[in-house]
Amino acid sequence: MDLKARAKKLKIDIPSVFIALSKKEVSLIAKIFAGITIGYALSPIDLIPDFIPVLGLLDDIIILPLLVTITIKLIPKEILNQCRIEAEDLWNKGKPKKWYYSIPIILIWFALIIVFLKYIFF
Repeated sequence: MDLKARAKKLKIDIPSVFIALSKKEVSLIAKIFAGITIGYALSPIDLIPDFIPVLGLLDDIIILPLLVTITIKLIPKEILNQCRIEAEDLWNKGKPKKWYYSIPIILIWFALIIVFLKYIFF
């Protein structure tokens, strides 16, 4: 599978994982991994910042697909197929405009920064 095909598959798999979060048939561990995956995908802050040459981009090329792969293996196949169909419909209507999903991610990073600053200065 070439890089373009993998990127297109990832574009469907990430929303599929997000949709799977709301399914009651998905196990708790799968939901935890799905939350981590979606959080990492939406997070403006990476483990390795993008401005670091090569390593910054490898971070997104390796970690995000790895998280998606682990999460997909934990979700039952029939539920995942249903979520993929729903995710394709999401993208057919254009890019989702639900920006408020990023609020929890921003709050978590803001809290981590505050804790970090308190640790340094106090």
